[in-house]
Amino acid sequence: MSDIRRINPGPRMSQAVIHNGIVWLAGQVGDPARDITGQTETCLAAVDMALAAAGTDKTRMLSAQIWLADMADFDAMNAVWEAWVPAGQTPARATGEAKLATPDYHVEVIVTAAL
Repeated sequence: MSDIRRINPGPRMSQAVIHNGIVWLAGQVGDPARDITGQTETCLAAVDMALAAAGTDKTRMLSAQIWLADMADFDAMNAVWEAWVPAGQTPARATGEAKLATPDYHVEVIVTAAL
Protein backbone atom coordinates (compact mmCIF):
# COMPACT_ATOMS: atom_id res chain seq x y z
CA MET A 1 0.00 0.00 0.00
CA SER A 2 1.34 3.45 -0.93
CA ASP A 3 1.77 6.19 1.58
CA ILE A 4 -0.32 9.33 1.44
CA ARG A 5 1.69 12.55 1.71
CA ARG A 6 0.00 15.81 2.66
CA ILE A 7 1.55 19.20 1.95
CA ASN A 8 0.77 22.06 4.32
CA PRO A 9 -2.06 20.26 6.12
CA GLY A 10 -4.35 22.45 8.17
CA PRO A 11 -7.42 21.89 10.30
CA ARG A 12 -9.73 22.10 7.26
CA MET A 13 -7.65 20.96 4.30
CA SER A 14 -4.18 20.31 2.89
CA GLN A 15 -2.75 22.42 0.09
CA ALA A 16 -1.92 19.21 -1.77
CA VAL A 17 -2.23 15.47 -1.31
CA ILE A 18 0.01 12.94 -3.07
CA HIS A 19 -0.82 9.26 -3.51
CA ASN A 20 0.32 6.68 -6.05
CA GLY A 21 2.16 9.26 -8.15
CA ILE A 22 -0.82 11.63 -8.41
CA VAL A 23 -0.99 15.13 -6.90
CA TRP A 24 -4.33 16.71 -6.02
CA LEU A 25 -4.16 20.44 -5.31
CA ALA A 26 -6.60 22.35 -3.17
CA GLY A 27 -8.39 25.13 -5.01
CA GLN A 28 -6.05 28.03 -5.70
CA VAL A 29 -7.28 31.61 -5.81
CA GLY A 30 -5.62 34.84 -6.83
CA ASP A 31 -5.12 38.23 -5.23
CA PRO A 32 -8.65 39.46 -4.43
CA ALA A 33 -7.57 43.08 -4.87
CA ARG A 34 -7.02 42.54 -8.60
CA ASP A 35 -9.31 42.23 -11.62
CA ILE A 36 -9.97 38.92 -13.39
CA THR A 37 -6.73 39.13 -15.37
CA GLY A 38 -4.63 39.82 -12.29
CA GLN A 39 -6.46 37.24 -10.22
CA THR A 40 -5.95 34.59 -12.89
CA GLU A 41 -2.23 35.45 -13.09
CA THR A 42 -1.75 35.24 -9.32
CA CYS A 43 -3.95 32.14 -9.10
CA LEU A 44 -1.85 30.32 -11.70
CA ALA A 45 1.33 31.45 -9.93
CA ALA A 46 -0.10 29.78 -6.81
CA VAL A 47 -0.72 26.61 -8.86
CA ASP A 48 2.92 26.71 -10.00
CA MET A 49 4.13 27.04 -6.39
CA ALA A 50 1.87 24.25 -5.12
CA LEU A 51 2.96 21.91 -7.90
CA ALA A 52 6.63 22.70 -7.20
CA ALA A 53 6.11 21.98 -3.48
CA ALA A 54 4.72 18.58 -4.50
CA GLY A 55 7.69 17.87 -6.78
CA THR A 56 6.05 18.38 -10.16
CA ASP A 57 5.07 21.16 -12.55
CA LYS A 58 2.41 22.31 -14.99
CA THR A 59 3.75 20.10 -17.81
CA ARG A 60 2.47 17.13 -15.75
CA MET A 61 -1.11 18.37 -15.27
CA LEU A 62 -3.78 15.75 -15.88
CA SER A 63 -6.90 17.81 -15.28
CA ALA A 64 -8.01 21.28 -14.25
CA GLN A 65 -11.30 22.60 -12.96
CA ILE A 66 -11.78 26.34 -13.24
CA TRP A 67 -14.54 28.12 -11.37
CA LEU A 68 -15.49 31.66 -12.33
CA ALA A 69 -17.74 33.89 -10.25
CA ASP A 70 -19.09 35.26 -13.55
CA MET A 71 -18.87 33.50 -16.94
CA ALA A 72 -18.58 36.96 -18.51
CA ASP A 73 -14.90 36.68 -17.42
CA PHE A 74 -14.35 33.51 -19.49
CA ASP A 75 -12.44 35.18 -22.35
CA ALA A 76 -10.21 37.27 -20.06
CA MET A 77 -9.39 34.22 -17.92
CA ASN A 78 -8.68 32.12 -21.03
CA ALA A 79 -6.24 34.73 -22.38
CA VAL A 80 -4.14 34.33 -19.22
CA TRP A 81 -4.59 30.54 -19.13
CA GLU A 82 -3.51 30.11 -22.76
CA ALA A 83 -0.35 32.19 -22.18
CA TRP A 84 0.46 30.10 -19.08
CA VAL A 85 -0.33 26.51 -20.05
CA PRO A 86 2.49 24.75 -21.96
CA ALA A 87 1.69 24.15 -25.63
CA GLY A 88 1.02 20.47 -26.24
CA GLN A 89 0.71 19.81 -22.48
CA THR A 90 -2.85 20.98 -21.91
CA PRO A 91 -4.82 19.01 -19.31
CA ALA A 92 -8.39 17.83 -19.53
CA ARG A 93 -10.32 20.88 -18.34
CA ALA A 94 -13.76 22.00 -17.24
CA THR A 95 -14.88 25.56 -16.50
CA GLY A 96 -18.04 26.55 -14.69
CA GLU A 97 -19.66 29.40 -12.86
CA ALA A 98 -19.97 29.25 -9.08
CA LYS A 99 -20.37 31.47 -6.08
CA LEU A 100 -16.83 31.49 -4.63
CA ALA A 101 -15.75 31.74 -0.98
CA THR A 102 -15.92 35.55 -0.91
CA PRO A 103 -17.36 38.09 -3.37
CA ASP A 104 -13.79 39.38 -3.91
CA TYR A 105 -12.72 36.17 -5.64
CA HIS A 106 -13.31 35.97 -9.40
CA VAL A 107 -11.53 32.68 -10.19
CA GLU A 108 -10.47 29.44 -8.51
CA VAL A 109 -8.40 26.69 -10.13
CA ILE A 110 -8.18 23.07 -8.99
CA VAL A 111 -5.48 20.92 -10.59
CA THR A 112 -4.60 17.23 -10.57
CA ALA A 113 -1.12 16.32 -11.82
CA ALA A 114 1.26 13.41 -12.12
CA LEU A 115 4.56 13.40 -10.26
